[in-house]
Amino acid sequence: MITWLARNILILLAKLVSGVSVRWVGCRPDGDCQRVYFANHTSHLDGIVIWAALPHDVRSKTRLVAAQDYWLGGPVRRFLALRVLNVILVDRENVSKRNNPLYRMLDEMGDRYSIIIFPEGGRSTTGVVEEFKSGVFYLVKKKPELELIPVYLDNMNRILPKGVLLPVPLLSRAFFGSPIWYERNENKEAFLERARNSVLDLKKFSDNKENREDNSETKE
Repeated sequence: MITWLARNILILLAKLVSGVSVRWVGCRPDGDCQRVYFANHTSHLDGIVIWAALPHDVRSKTRLVAAQDYWLGGPVRRFLALRVLNVILVDRENVSKRNNPLYRMLDEMGDRYSIIIFPEGGRSTTGVVEEFKSGVFYLVKKKPELELIPVYLDNMNRILPKGVLLPVPLLSRAFFGSPIWYERNENKEAFLERARNSVLDLKKFSDNKENREDNSETKE
């Protein structure tokens, strides 16, 4: 009961604080398809906002992948990670062949769960979508049937930027784009560039949409 209540309060707070509006541009929500939602990263709230923005049936089968050292850093975060969000925690500090975050993700996903990841590896302080790290490439190479959904989060960097403790309620937007897949024999550099460009295409779509809305308001 406590977990259920905390989960629903967190979903409500995430939506209220972020004011997120959701746009499915190139795909539709699908709770039966195992997916990797990968997004730009500018705020501590990014993963929670994406998770909260998903329909209930999709959300129940989707898990956030996040850093163990951060989410186990206090009793509140620990409770949220382990009991509320069902986070897949990865150890960034003691990586080895035997302790590889990739194997942890694959094991925790199984054949059921979709995941939310941030391939930049850390939060951008400038709003620029940084180069993607190689983890997502090795993940989909191991499991090429995964459907990858690019996500672009707009305005999240102003709500809870790096170094700020309390969020400032603002309006943000989440754009879910057309799926991509790992192509057989595709090299790492080509895949990572293609994946990053799919997020950048959503950013361009977001910018163009905003400009059209501004022009429309000016004419009125």
